[in-house]
Amino acid sequence: MAGGGFATASANGVEFEAKITPIVIISCIMAATGGLMFGYDVGVSGGVTSMPDFLKKFFPVVHRRVMAGADKNSNYCKYDNQGLQLFTSSLYLAGLTATFFASYTTRTLGRRLTMLIAGVFFIIGVVLNTAAQNLAMLIAGRILLGCGVGFANQAVPLFLSEIAPTRIRGGLNILFQLNVTIGILFANLVNYGTAKIKGGWGWRLSLGLAGIPALLLTVGALLVTETPNSLVERGHLDEGKAVLRRIRGTDNVEPEFNDLLEASRLAKEVKHPFRNLLQRKNRPQLVIAVALQIFQQCTGINAIMFYAPVLFSTLGFGNDAALYSAVVTGAVNVLSTLVSIYSVDKVGRRILLLEAGVQMFFSQVVIAVVLGIKVKDHSENLHKSFAILVVVMICTYVAAFAWSWGPLGWLIPSETFPLETRSAGQSVTVCVNLLFTFIIAQAFLSMLCHFKFGIFIFFSSWVLVMSVFVFFLLPETKNVPIEEMTERVWKKHWFWARFMDDHNDDQVFASGEKSNGKSNGFDPSTRL
Repeated sequence: MAGGGFATASANGVEFEAKITPIVIISCIMAATGGLMFGYDVGVSGGVTSMPDFLKKFFPVVHRRVMAGADKNSNYCKYDNQGLQLFTSSLYLAGLTATFFASYTTRTLGRRLTMLIAGVFFIIGVVLNTAAQNLAMLIAGRILLGCGVGFANQAVPLFLSEIAPTRIRGGLNILFQLNVTIGILFANLVNYGTAKIKGGWGWRLSLGLAGIPALLLTVGALLVTETPNSLVERGHLDEGKAVLRRIRGTDNVEPEFNDLLEASRLAKEVKHPFRNLLQRKNRPQLVIAVALQIFQQCTGINAIMFYAPVLFSTLGFGNDAALYSAVVTGAVNVLSTLVSIYSVDKVGRRILLLEAGVQMFFSQVVIAVVLGIKVKDHSENLHKSFAILVVVMICTYVAAFAWSWGPLGWLIPSETFPLETRSAGQSVTVCVNLLFTFIIAQAFLSMLCHFKFGIFIFFSSWVLVMSVFVFFLLPETKNVPIEEMTERVWKKHWFWARFMDDHNDDQVFASGEKSNGKSNGFDPSTRL
């Protein structure tokens, strides 16, 4: 049943009529299962790498070190192993490579077929991981999963941004991140259960159950409709208009369709989208997208999500307690992402990011202080009250990330690039994200060994830097149609407006025209 109707205004005063139709909701839910797969892959690796049977089969050196206990090995260093880190990080390196191919398929084959390709990669990767007999087979499976991540992360955010009406675009796009958090929680619950299985095959079940979200994504890609943007971009104008009528729940789609046609016309004039990204007029979107991906990883969130059971084990929790604590943080992650879905289109992107910056900085500093005082290289465990405090602070940190940098790191780039550079821009966004995810995943256990409790000081310093960046340079994009970002956001921002001087198209305002005085983000001329 269609939800309440509403209209969104274009720059020339024409309204885009749209309803929240069942086909939009169903398509977005099915597409967002790509996030479920990504989240499961993130969550499952930390759990299986803390399982003795898994370590004994693939990483015997680490297994011997863990079994020896704190008396012979530093608490902070017992999991420090490049091969173990490669098991986690290889997925993201493969995803980084696959992104370049995914950019081509999203542009030429469409968002839907790209999601289908991702699903096929996921299924093959799951089979290899589950049946792995040696480290090479295990890594090969992770690489194929990584290819799936590259294709899914390229297509799904674009799909969600393009099919959703403007008013709820933020909330629907965050479905992807919500499913990432659900995937992480599901993986943590599975790991908690499979760790208790006797016979040494529990880790195979953990890796094999990734087949569930893989199948959901594959079936979903077969069932969903292609986006009107993609159809128009590839010249299927009649089909694009028909799909637009279906997903908007109205016959009055001419204004929005004409906007799509104009955006497509401009896009086709661009022969080299990646080269076009470097043009001065596209620099603000590129800088914002790249910075958000770097900052998202430098919060340290994936280090905690990849290695949550390993991290809790390092801090002196028993194996069961470590997995249980990871489940708790996973549940907080899911619930807090729901907060973002509710609030992102009401309070806006900037407020969520700035509030979360304060919360993450505080919680990481507290964790660093507690660990610095209580967890030494060879201490047996944390006192119970301090252990609870650490878990509470990690949950506080995870909650802040989940309603801010987690979903908004994907949402903001997907809604700011114009159509002519959107596929290329999304490709760069995913590429940078996966590159820094790989770096953090490959380096974290070694950094934990060398920095010890200082690892949290390192990440909190980055949180401070990124909060300053948001305050000064990130414009608000709440409730702004994608096709109107240039006129309503970039040209009115105190800093980025200077890069719009050479933005010449049929709709550009007359030379020398001033903005109406409203600014997006911090304006030193009015606030200092």
